[in-house]
Amino acid sequence: MLTFTFLGTSSGVPTRHRNVSGLAVQSAAGAGWLLVDVGEGTQQRLLQTRLSLHDLEAICITHVHGDHCYGLPGLLASAGMAGRKRPLTLIAPRPVWDWLAATRACTDLHLPYEVAHVDVAAAPSPVWTASGLRVDAHALRHRVPSYAYRVETVAQRIQLDVNALHAAGLPPGPMWKALQSGEDVSCDGRVLHSAAFTTRTTQRACAVIGGDNAEPALLREACEGAQLLVHEATYTQSILDKVGPGPMHSAAGQVATFAQSAGLPNLVLTHFSARYQAAAGLAELEAEARAQYTTGALWLANDLDVFELDAAGVLSRRTLTQRVAATPFHP
Repeated sequence: MLTFTFLGTSSGVPTRHRNVSGLAVQSAAGAGWLLVDVGEGTQQRLLQTRLSLHDLEAICITHVHGDHCYGLPGLLASAGMAGRKRPLTLIAPRPVWDWLAATRACTDLHLPYEVAHVDVAAAPSPVWTASGLRVDAHALRHRVPSYAYRVETVAQRIQLDVNALHAAGLPPGPMWKALQSGEDVSCDGRVLHSAAFTTRTTQRACAVIGGDNAEPALLREACEGAQLLVHEATYTQSILDKVGPGPMHSAAGQVATFAQSAGLPNLVLTHFSARYQAAAGLAELEAEARAQYTTGALWLANDLDVFELDAAGVLSRRTLTQRVAATPFHP
């Protein structure tokens, strides 16, 4: 029901294999999609996917730091040069909008479409609804105002009772489709009511996507009923203790401890410091998280990983080349 394409998983600076922050979110409702953060180089990563800037509905920026927004003007310009005319919504703290306005003025950037700003600090909930998605914002703790976005999709599934239709003497055809659409139909002098031949079920999927954050527990309310948390794990605890409170980031163990206490069935870590780019460093982050998070599925995201969350809360991962990635950890 929800698909997540990671366009950048590095913290602060890009590395040889990881870009800085960017995450595309799609629902099964249509081609429209949502982009959370636009670090420098995001549009190059998008060229390696099937996502189109024409179908981009909204951009959510978690905070004003450059590794989360420096790619925004270029991406908007490229969309305009590709012929985009549809309006676009930018959900972001006010400083992001002010910076974008200054950049547009100083670089003579004229867009052939409207960009509407939603000030995430002042907007009521939900901050955005479209393309089968509802988005709510939740404040975090960082050096500048930072936010998490809770993304939820709900769909109604209508299933025909085939046995009952055959028993009623109604052969497959247009009337079946009408009944499934909620319409009553007339057949041989009888009125067949849709409610008598269909079963309606509600399916939902919900994920919380965090920005930079020194206090994962601030997301407890946001994570109620969620099936997935995507959160930064910039450091291990030992490195966080060395760098001190100044950067205001989370350690992998902190996030995992919170996810365990919140009963989250899936946890995806991202936003890794460049010091962990080698396999040994990533293994250290993973080991610290696994020690605290023992009841759900844990993943460390890579650039261009695609995660799919179904209505049952099951998260699966594949790459853009359709290769099946490693099996997640389960207790």
